[in-house]
Amino acid sequence: MTVQKKVNIGVVYPQTEFGNDAVAIRDYAQSVEELGFSHILAYDHVLGANPSRPGGWKGPYTYQSAFQEIFILFSYMAACTTKIKFATGVLILPQRQTALVAKQAASLDVLSGGRLRLGVGLGWNSIEYTSLNQDFSTRGRRIEEQVKLMRLLWTQPLVTFEGIWHKIPDAGINPLPVQRPIPVWFGGRAEPALRRAAKFADGWISNHRDATDALESIDLISQHLEANGRDRNAFGIEAIIPFARGDSDLWERQIQEWREAGATHISFNTMGSDFDNPTKHLQALRKFADALEIAD
Repeated sequence: MTVQKKVNIGVVYPQTEFGNDAVAIRDYAQSVEELGFSHILAYDHVLGANPSRPGGWKGPYTYQSAFQEIFILFSYMAACTTKIKFATGVLILPQRQTALVAKQAASLDVLSGGRLRLGVGLGWNSIEYTSLNQDFSTRGRRIEEQVKLMRLLWTQPLVTFEGIWHKIPDAGINPLPVQRPIPVWFGGRAEPALRRAAKFADGWISNHRDATDALESIDLISQHLEANGRDRNAFGIEAIIPFARGDSDLWERQIQEWREAGATHISFNTMGSDFDNPTKHLQALRKFADALEIAD
């Protein structure tokens, strides 16, 4: 099967399982590019909680889960590659200073030659917010103002802005990004998140297990896009499909179902597949790339 070009096929960087060898990370980025994938998507966390802390802790990641800082990781990968694109999936924006994120994203976009897509979301780790001195309870409303401000900072040399949480008195970032503005995609699947994505984002990153499971969310997004006078065809959707024991027939079927559901981007995820070293992750990517003939 040859995947149609209108669907961008990328990979999820398995950073909690990949280790911290800089050479292995370089080889991963270069191999993914050589195999013909369009982008690398990476998850984000600054801090992990201790499950044994007073009161306990439950979550998919803890302090034992390794996460490279996302902008530094992608800057390193960008220096090792020439054309593959990078997507945060997602950067937890409300726990960060907005102008600083705008600056970091612009710098990465410049140094990579315009290869960044900034996926943002609210996150679920309240301890991370507390530790970064940010309010967990206002994160949904705050992200809307953050995106508005970032787009101003990416497109204007000087910005005067006063909102609920931000005030910039005639200042700007330099350099401005190559992409003006950088594409911003939203994550999340709750109805308020879908409504917010349709109003403010350039695309949506799904965490549904398959296309059938996502149809209700996609329908809601389409309704909200129409209500906001936006073109559904100009709005991106990213799906994530798992290695799933290496079943190429399943991969083909899932990609076709996501295409029919309107996906514009699909990322192949090798995390959670019991690969205990970087070589096995790369072998899985090669098997996927060969089976679907994704190379140009």
